[in-house]
Amino acid sequence: MKNGLPSLKKKKHINLMIVIGITGTLGAGKGTIVEFLKKKYDFAHYSVRAYLINEIKSRGLEVNRDSMTLVANDLRNNHSPSFIIDEIYKEAAKHSKNCIIESIRTPGEIDSLKSKSNFYLFAVDADPKLRYERIKIRNSSTDNIDFDTFLANEAREMNTTDPNKQNLSKCIEMADFKFNNNGDLQSLNIEIDKVLNKINNNG
Repeated sequence: MKNGLPSLKKKKHINLMIVIGITGTLGAGKGTIVEFLKKKYDFAHYSVRAYLINEIKSRGLEVNRDSMTLVANDLRNNHSPSFIIDEIYKEAAKHSKNCIIESIRTPGEIDSLKSKSNFYLFAVDADPKLRYERIKIRNSSTDNIDFDTFLANEAREMNTTDPNKQNLSKCIEMADFKFNNNGDLQSLNIEIDKVLNKINNNG
């Protein structure tokens, strides 16, 4: 396989593919990890953000972080805590290709993925001020906010007792591998390579 990616000794009764879920704080570098896995290891990429934007537009809502949270919580409440991830996984399973799902925000999503495939959860974090500067640079439709709003948005998603709502703190706690992305890109890539080698050796 490309760049020595695992030959994948799998659990029984599941598709022969690696699924990496990625969780983490706002602006920590989830997309950076995705791009590295796509380019070096030929992972397919499935985005919760893209799924939600399509849903938001179909409802005639403005694309912003409030809409993202509202629609995500509504879908989970009306279906199941893992509904969004389950829908994305169905699409990924059609191709049976190693993939990364960005981004995981509820423990129910993690539990669902762990039951379906050869799944590993990555979590990434970094200093809040550094993360805020990163989102200002990327300047997406949901990132045009001040620092106080940035912190408030994150706090809203960190902890909850409602299984249908985001709980980033618990998701990060459940991660198989954690990355501190306060350094440069090369340092992060080296750490990702180490983890992929570990997954390979454990496979």
